[in-house]
Amino acid sequence: MNQTDLEKIVTQDFLDSLLPPEKSDQFFEALYGDASEGAYDIRLECICLASDRIVLAFNLVQRPGKCLVCNLTYGLPAVFQRHPLIDIKGMVSKIEASGLKISSWRLGETEENSSALHVIPLYLNLS
Repeated sequence: MNQTDLEKIVTQDFLDSLLPPEKSDQFFEALYGDASEGAYDIRLECICLASDRIVLAFNLVQRPGKCLVCNLTYGLPAVFQRHPLIDIKGMVSKIEASGLKISSWRLGETEENSSALHVIPLYLNLS
């Protein structure tokens, strides 16, 4: 698939539909029993579009008055991979329903871009 076609599919609106903003509070409600305990908001963004690969990112953005660095974000890829609210398998299915064929996917390790932003890459290999 060419770059223009990919850009028409993988828009920020589409990514926001896969992981709506309210999922952050729902995730912390399920994890801690209280959404206000969450130290970050989770936003799905596109890092790279190529003919054979898409790289998305779960951006963990520090909430005001919270400490992102003090939280255990390094164990999150394993949690995200199986958590029903994040539902990566469901996301992949919806991406495929948009017309893209995904041969495999994997989550990368948590990357600390700054004290206020940690990123977990999601690699999607296209067939």
